[in-house]
Amino acid sequence: MPAYSLADPAVFAFVLIPIALAAALAWGVDAAARAAGESGAARRRAVATAAAGAAIWMGGTWAVAASGVLRQWEATPPPFGLFVAAILALAALMSLTSYGDRLARGLPIWVLVAVQGFRLPLELAMHAMYERGVMPVQMSYSGRNFDILTGISALLVAWLVRTGRGGRRLVVAWNVLGLALLVNVVTVAILSTPRFRVFGDDRLNVWVTYPPFVWLPAVMVLAAFAGHFLVFRAARAQTL
Repeated sequence: MPAYSLADPAVFAFVLIPIALAAALAWGVDAAARAAGESGAARRRAVATAAAGAAIWMGGTWAVAASGVLRQWEATPPPFGLFVAAILALAALMSLTSYGDRLARGLPIWVLVAVQGFRLPLELAMHAMYERGVMPVQMSYSGRNFDILTGISALLVAWLVRTGRGGRRLVVAWNVLGLALLVNVVTVAILSTPRFRVFGDDRLNVWVTYPPFVWLPAVMVLAAFAGHFLVFRAARAQTL
């Protein structure tokens, strides 16, 4: 693993973006509670619970990465595989339960789409990690990762919906494409681990098992999956 420093803006992006997403979650919970007509005390409890849950998850995943547990590739099952499964399960829990239903109904759908714009600066930071030799090329937009298109289009689609120029079909089509691009890059990332080595021994994906890069799957991939699931629910629940 090449040397890196949090003083590097591209590296610090892997701290800043997850913190911004956690703040967006807290804001979203508060906005959804307001839309549901909850009291101030209930809203504060909901926000505090969401913030505490995010802090525990982020702190825990950082600690696990720092301990080296995720780099035990020879174990069966590999801890990283269990980590990915936990991320997908948490994304489903956040979005497909009654908790997600409240967010899908309480937040304007254009807001849910706009949040996915975080994938634009993320992809730029990821490409910088490839240029620094930290990340393998296939996980960048110079390789097999086209998720930057989701980040760019999220901002455009959100604007179109917000101004009444876009409707349900546009949102659903964008969401399907964005989810497909997300599944693609996650698949590439998994196949690039030392467990599979599909792209060769000189292009291994081990960087996400170190802090702060562990927050790429733990927070940003989690937010992307949960966000897509929420948009599907919102498209069904809201009138556009």
